[in-house]
Amino acid sequence: MKQANDPAPLFSRRRLMAGTALAVLGGGAAFFMSSLAPDYAGLSLNVREAHRQAVAGDITLIDIRRPDEWALTGIGEGAHPIDMRRDDFAEALVALVPDRAAPIALICARGVRSARMANRMSREGFNNIIDVPEGMLGSAAGPGWLASDLPTLPYKEPT
Repeated sequence: MKQANDPAPLFSRRRLMAGTALAVLGGGAAFFMSSLAPDYAGLSLNVREAHRQAVAGDITLIDIRRPDEWALTGIGEGAHPIDMRRDDFAEALVALVPDRAAPIALICARGVRSARMANRMSREGFNNIIDVPEGMLGSAAGPGWLASDLPTLPYKEPT
């Protein structure tokens, strides 16, 4: 039987289980925190307003997701697909919108990548970048494009 003044073994079953629980919770918290959208100090639009302005030609809406995501959900009506992973993303954006002061809105799946790219594009001299934080699938900012029943167009692979 253990005495009150005996030191506890370094890897007792209780300590091992507590350490495992903390590691799991800590890892989960780290994943949760890393999945949050970064702060973006610029303008933002909800999906309905982004759609309205894109169709009216008041903004250029860029869907920065991957081709497999576009194929799965379609592309929001009025949006232009440019994969954010392209090495020449900024050049592709300038080819579409030569005026770096023109309003350009970015949308992704859930608002995380669009906020990151909005920050990046702002640093690269685009001074009217707008984030659409709801994304196509919804986020804490709102239900998203698809759940809002906004129109989509099928994605066609370039030939």
